[in-house]
Amino acid sequence: MKKLTVLAGLAAAACLMAGPASAEKIKIGVVLPYSGGAAEFGEQIDRGMNLFLSQNADAFGGHEIELIKRDSKRPGGDIAKNAVQELITRERVKLLTGFVFSPNAMASAPLVTQGKVPMVIMNAGTAWIPSLSPYIARVSFTMWHSGYPMGDYAFNTLGCKTAAIGFTDYPPGKDSRDAFTTGFEKAGGKVLEALPMGGPREVPDFTPFFQRVKNAAPDCFYVFVPAGNHSVAVVKTYTSLGMGDAGMKLIGPGDITQDTKLQDMPKEAAGMITAHHYSADYQTPTNQAFVKAWKDAYGADTTPDFMGVAGYDGMAAIAHAIKAQNGEITAEGTMEALAGWTFDSPRGSITIDPETRDIVHDANIHKVVLKDDRLGIEVIGTIPQVKDPCKANAIGKCK
Repeated sequence: MKKLTVLAGLAAAACLMAGPASAEKIKIGVVLPYSGGAAEFGEQIDRGMNLFLSQNADAFGGHEIELIKRDSKRPGGDIAKNAVQELITRERVKLLTGFVFSPNAMASAPLVTQGKVPMVIMNAGTAWIPSLSPYIARVSFTMWHSGYPMGDYAFNTLGCKTAAIGFTDYPPGKDSRDAFTTGFEKAGGKVLEALPMGGPREVPDFTPFFQRVKNAAPDCFYVFVPAGNHSVAVVKTYTSLGMGDAGMKLIGPGDITQDTKLQDMPKEAAGMITAHHYSADYQTPTNQAFVKAWKDAYGADTTPDFMGVAGYDGMAAIAHAIKAQNGEITAEGTMEALAGWTFDSPRGSITIDPETRDIVHDANIHKVVLKDDRLGIEVIGTIPQVKDPCKANAIGKCK
């Protein structure tokens, strides 16, 4: 497999090479889908990482950064695991990062423990992944960050007494199902249906699943699918079956209102309610500066989404860990450096929980709105600084 090397931008490289002669080059292994149907996810994270590198040449304590990239292609786990083994044994990377899909992170966790190479997850959202190794930290989210508060919000604010759930049948989908169910039933709601709707690789025909939900006539229909074309298909199927006209509110995690796919959805998406931690439409100075820098770097017609932000934040966390250890990277030292780390992210203030090694951030309630013939996101509520509810409540594998 071809070795890809990226330095921290031309300006950053020049600055780093001008640093102390004793500064050590730090090899970071990056495992992302660079080909296949999920390549757009890998591109988002890759761009977020590179944007941080180009803007923050001095963040690494004078050390030169080398990104060694490997293509995980799909969420099966086998390709990613082989890539991680090669990065650890042959390339001798000091850190690992990336990981869009949960099965890939799960399959790689034993190698992380055995090799004592720290992993910073930039997307994979199944709640209990960090428990698989003491050397895993996550800067992205868990499915419980959005699903659990959405369950409460659906009952107490949207007035949904009954709900149905449709989910992609792999670990994050099951996690999202459990998160929403727990929050909704705790609030007093009743789940009428919980339907697995195919796997994450190919977009299925959602019609038979949605028709079954329509027949059950719940007040709310909570849907989790992988971001991307799956989410566009969800809105189109919901619209074509007239589920909104039948009185069923479409809700879910923010994966189904991904910034890069929002304009591909029918205008009937307006009114959809999701819970999430980021939108490019956030009107904060930090996010507006981030979006401007993104468009300056990658084109006016591009936009960052939650994966792009995770790439940016993940590289900030890695920079902090490298600088804190003065380039002498160990797995234990990296986890110690990241414990309690805080950052002013485009999504808002974030922290790594020192107990769980997982992210703490705001959970925002999003409403899809139509303005000037463009779909956008409006924040209509915020639950501040949410710790992963799965671990906070010691549920299932999160105990």
